[in-house]
Amino acid sequence: MNEKLNSLDLPGLAEAYDLECKAAQGRDGRGELPEDFWKSYSAMANADGGIILLGVQEKPQGSFQALGLAEIERVRKALWDNLHNRKQVSVNLLDEEDIQSVEIDGKTVLRIQVPRASRQSKPVYIGSNPLGGTYLRRYEGDYLADDETVRRMLAERVEDSRDERILKGFDFSDLDMETVAAYRNRFAAVKPGHVWADLPVTEFLEKIGAYGKNREEGYSGIRLAGLLMFGRAEVIRDALPRYMVDYQERPEAKAEKRWVDRLVPDGGWSGNIYDFFRKVYQKLTSDLKVPFQLQNGQRVEDTPVHEALREALVNTLIHADFTGRVSVLVVKRPDMFGFRNPGLMRISPELAIHGGNSDCRNRRLQTMFQLVGYGDHAGSGIPKIYNNWANRHWRRPVLYEVRDPEQTLMELRMSSLVPEEAIAELEAYLGEKFHALSEPERLALITASTEGVVSHARLREICIEHPADLSKILAHLVRDNLLASDGTGRGMVYFLPWQKQREDALFDLRMGVAGIAGSRTIPPELGSVPPELNTIPPELGAIPPELPPQYLEWNDLPPELQSELLALAEPIRAKPRVPPELLKQTILALCDRRYLGRRVLACLLERNADDLLKRTLTPMVAAKLLIPAFASSSNPKQAYMAVSSSSKQAM
Repeated sequence: MNEKLNSLDLPGLAEAYDLECKAAQGRDGRGELPEDFWKSYSAMANADGGIILLGVQEKPQGSFQALGLAEIERVRKALWDNLHNRKQVSVNLLDEEDIQSVEIDGKTVLRIQVPRASRQSKPVYIGSNPLGGTYLRRYEGDYLADDETVRRMLAERVEDSRDERILKGFDFSDLDMETVAAYRNRFAAVKPGHVWADLPVTEFLEKIGAYGKNREEGYSGIRLAGLLMFGRAEVIRDALPRYMVDYQERPEAKAEKRWVDRLVPDGGWSGNIYDFFRKVYQKLTSDLKVPFQLQNGQRVEDTPVHEALREALVNTLIHADFTGRVSVLVVKRPDMFGFRNPGLMRISPELAIHGGNSDCRNRRLQTMFQLVGYGDHAGSGIPKIYNNWANRHWRRPVLYEVRDPEQTLMELRMSSLVPEEAIAELEAYLGEKFHALSEPERLALITASTEGVVSHARLREICIEHPADLSKILAHLVRDNLLASDGTGRGMVYFLPWQKQREDALFDLRMGVAGIAGSRTIPPELGSVPPELNTIPPELGAIPPELPPQYLEWNDLPPELQSELLALAEPIRAKPRVPPELLKQTILALCDRRYLGRRVLACLLERNADDLLKRTLTPMVAAKLLIPAFASSSNPKQAYMAVSSSSKQAM
């Protein structure tokens, strides 16, 4: 036994890591490996890993009680036996040090540290069939993965490079030769005198990897990478129906859909990856200030910021999963640049930021960009972005993943780590009390001021304190009414009490129908594509022009609507137990043609908000009875609308 904890430490542990507690008492109360342990093991391994405590009960949510395991070695043996049983679980990811006995409140419990599975090990599934046995972690719960997600994991597992495939039925007539000519001109400028520069087009494309031969089946053709790099958008969609690239310049520092400049495949240009890169990079850097400097007698027009933006844009394109359910999206705002690509990272964000590790999803695209001087060596691109941003003393970049639908986002904010306006705001509200706080406490408040919210994970990026100490710091700020909180566990966010809580993220993740697994509807930011863009897939028209009203707090509701909803909820308000079907039907009636937050629903139904979320709302979303307002289930502004309401609006 190498660690002693107190039950009061567990809320902080839940905020720093994904935490699952199971009583694991068994029928005789002596300790037994619970059957649902394997769902959590699969779900955590397929996500970011986590900690499972056996012998601890969490009831109600956020309140922990150590029960202990009387026969802990029996539980440990059952765990090891099943980890090596391929009929139980597909792979063992644990070592001896991952399974430890710890003491909590004087009771001995078993702590299992589940790591994030590598791409080659995913999906981690229960039983003998990944379809029907793969679980995913969603808002501190374990949910069965849909078949599409499992098949994508399997493809990632066996295909080291997703753009390697040689396409049948495609030829050189499907490529945009103006793009090819532009690429060759750039190649000749970067590599003067290179032996490939004067080759015929077909040979040149073969040398750079855009054209190849399937030696097993004996046919040649355009590679998927070649079609993406040089094809026409309408042809690319024949191979990749969900292909979409989107650039937006937004006039204000807000996560809104209004834009002053936009680039999408509209028929006025090729719509391929290389042209998108050329056009977007020019737009991103058009108004960057370049200091005057000479090198070898010529003015240098490049800066570390230019280099960082190039790396970020290339990384977005070469790591994108073009079979995913969201678009490639690049946003330019007065205060920041943002990049999104469909698909999760193949290595953890922490490893990517550290550098030296690379697992590129589209290696042929990566090579083609490197041949013309774009993109750094494997594993060094993201560290270079972080270093170049740090040299300007700007806020540290944010690299993170969203799992439903799967996407990776990077935010590059052009604001000081300690902005003067944030200091002035905090001094105006708190006076000398602000300066009496410790440095990490002040950084937490400054981050909440500048970014809208602060989380435990974000604070870990900018502070050197131990995760457990950061949990105590945030809890202390909440107790002193300097921060307000919302959510639980790793979904907990904090914001300034005098500010209306806002989601000041790069992308408005209000996905509507698109947030439901299996939906083919694209994100709403693409719904404003003008009607003349006839090359856009037909599903773009599925987004309703106006979003239904959203109510997160009881006081947000107009008095007449409060009365209407109370009347609908009356049959079950005063009843502690009602049939589950009646509860569902009441929720659907309440959420008809409007989004209601869980606190509003809990107030109407006289239920515990967290319990209502876990037992009723989340399963109803999974069953496609409710539409979440945001794709991320842990979003503090999450609200729900009945699916039937969406159908009525579309009519």
